[in-house]
Amino acid sequence: METFTARDLLACYARGVFPMADARDDARVFLIDPERRGVIPLDEFHVSRRLARTVRGDPFEIRVDTAFRQVVQACAESGPGRTETWINHPIEALYTRLHHQGVAHSVECWEGGELVGGLYGVSLRGAFFGESMFSRRRDASKVALVHLVARLILGGYRLLDAQFMTDHLSQFGAVEISRREYHRRLDAALKVVGVFQVGGTSGSAGGGGAGAAGSGAGGTSFGVTGAVGAALAAAGAAAGVALGAGVAGAATGMGAGALSGAAALQVISQAS
Repeated sequence: METFTARDLLACYARGVFPMADARDDARVFLIDPERRGVIPLDEFHVSRRLARTVRGDPFEIRVDTAFRQVVQACAESGPGRTETWINHPIEALYTRLHHQGVAHSVECWEGGELVGGLYGVSLRGAFFGESMFSRRRDASKVALVHLVARLILGGYRLLDAQFMTDHLSQFGAVEISRREYHRRLDAALKVVGVFQVGGTSGSAGGGGAGAAGSGAGGTSFGVTGAVGAALAAAGAAAGVALGAGVAGAATGMGAGALSGAAALQVISQAS
């Protein structure tokens, strides 16, 4: 792993492969290219009525990229019925480097100053590769996923890669496709540039400082170059304002990263 860099990892995503490990303390990393791939079509994302009520109530403060490493570490912890994780220390370090480069992001749920749920993934042009999620409060990871999907829709993304198909993801409209079809969708997504807005907060929760991170329960798997980074930065504010206006003013402050639960649901509904 000493010669495998963050740039190499991005190149792997562009080729349609991703890393995994056998255990947290096993330093070996394997590249995976499954024959069947799980994806969540952004224009077919499904939110149940119960979850919609929860999201609309803004039970958590939603933050983006304020505690990335804590989210990864929470996803790597063991949980009930799951004693090992595919996120080992080299993988954690690689994704942290990608985060510092502005291409790996976390969507976080905070409650009373505690990090209680969230997810993280990698953004590469018009594709977002979901890596893992965790939850220490009911529906926290689901709420984070809803906010992620709304953000991706607003940013013009074309692909949300969930890696493997699971029963958990099927409730959101995830589908399993062939490797060939996945590469077709990936190629199309890499031809556009998505804008991932960062910064700002939304929701209730009365969250505390960004540095107050709880020890999350065990996570579940979702199943740029400098030129790209510059393009994202240049497009950011304008895209946020224009797209925010497209949801009838509900997404107030989207240019700064804030998005209420009601606004997120409206964005998803209009994309369907």
